Amino acid sequence: MLNKFKINKYVKLAIKLIFTATALYLVFTKIDLRLVIDIYKNSKLLLIFSALILFIISQLLSSFRLNTFFKKIDVHISELSNFKLYLLGMFYNLFLPGGIGGDGYKIFLLNKNFKTKVKKLFWALVLDRGSGLVALLCLAAFLFVFTNFTGEIKYWFILIIPASIVSFYFLLKFFFTDYVKSFPRFMTFSFFVQLAQVICAMLILIAFGQEDKYTEYLFLFLISSIAASLPLTIGGIGAREITFLYGAEILHLEINTSIALSLMFYIITALVSFAGIYFSFAKKILHR
Repeated sequence: MLNKFKINKYVKLAIKLIFTATALYLVFTKIDLRLVIDIYKNSKLLLIFSALILFIISQLLSSFRLNTFFKKIDVHISELSNFKLYLLGMFYNLFLPGGIGGDGYKIFLLNKNFKTKVKKLFWALVLDRGSGLVALLCLAAFLFVFTNFTGEIKYWFILIIPASIVSFYFLLKFFFTDYVKSFPRFMTFSFFVQLAQVICAMLILIAFGQEDKYTEYLFLFLISSIAASLPLTIGGIGAREITFLYGAEILHLEINTSIALSLMFYIITALVSFAGIYFSFAKKILHR
């Protein structure tokens, strides 16, 4: 049984590596790498640094949201300890994709320290991610209405906003009643998390000297964030870039700028995630 688990783990890792490599190959054969490098050379560093700070804030808010779910299953840890655990999870997800993974490690550590059932911890993490996905869909649907995409069908996409929020609420009401009372709290966190990341992307575009089509770039950024959240590539790299590549063609955006934005956001994510390595050596990161 253990050998079978190891084989499945390596097969999944191999598939992710192939998908990531293929996506990046397609991207780098379509762009002019020299132009992307020039975009970085001429970018305004202060704005890039501001984007980095804003991303850190978004992750702090995201950890607050996750702790809202934890408290509902009687896992009471301080916000500081939870943020440390969150950063450690980011590090595992991005740099150790073949191992237990960030969410898996959180489940292991919390189960060990609080004796909380694995099933409860698993669903808390899934619903936390689900609330983030709902916010992503809502913001993407809202921005899509204002893009240069032609056709009246785009106005119907606004219905995604109430549909996704109501659907998620009733999912909780019928299957996860413990979380219903906290619905306004964690959904508020979710929207602020995604808004912070949208502004982060906006700052990067301004740093690059981009002067127009912000709505289209930001819409594509949100769609790429959804793609990056799928467990198809290593740390989301490749999925985000391939989405930007083909989305830029559909929305008539400059491809090199699109990929530069995508890669810069990945670099920022990697820098923040790498900070989690410190907590992998800490003897104790959980404090009630």
